[in-house]
Amino acid sequence: MRRPRHSVGAGWTHRLFATLVVVVVFWIFGLFQFAGWIPARVVDAETPTDAIVVLTGGSRRLSKGLDLLSRGLAENLFVSGVYQGVDVRKLLKILKRKPEQLESRISIGIAINTTGNATETMAWMVSRKYRSLRLVTADYHMPRSLLEFRYAMPGIHIITHPVFPDNVKRDRWWAWPGTASLVISEYNKFLFAWVRHGLGRLSGMAGLSPAGGAG
Repeated sequence: MRRPRHSVGAGWTHRLFATLVVVVVFWIFGLFQFAGWIPARVVDAETPTDAIVVLTGGSRRLSKGLDLLSRGLAENLFVSGVYQGVDVRKLLKILKRKPEQLESRISIGIAINTTGNATETMAWMVSRKYRSLRLVTADYHMPRSLLEFRYAMPGIHIITHPVFPDNVKRDRWWAWPGTASLVISEYNKFLFAWVRHGLGRLSGMAGLSPAGGAG
């Protein structure tokens, strides 16, 4: 006996609703997992590296990078994501630092997003044959930055050095609309980057397989 159309449609609707519920549950679980990955402190503040890399987006990041450079934790500093037309001297003037002391040890990039940060940093690191870096960015931005940097330069040793913006609430972050919105946005961007890199790896593996025609 043929099943009524409305019964078939209801079955698909129930399955779709169940799938959406599962997706939402996993998304929420992943969100809190991601929030747990946001660093609460600087774990290693003393180990020297070949370079210090600052991802722009706040004056505190730049100031911290210059402090680390002044302390001798690296010979050179790369500031990734500076707007075109801004040179090192202008940058130091903005931050009220003495150009003659640090100018020759600073390079700047022009990336417009985190993927670009990783790409231009990799090129700069390769050009100088560096093998380690200290990564300076905001705490909430660190998980996604690490994902992008480790994908772009898997052989480079990375030490994280988060900075902690005053407007980001770390305790009970979900209760603060501004912080919750920021964390959710970073989480979604992290997921997209994770999927993109995962697909990239699968594509690369397929290209290396006999069926992929690599020779």
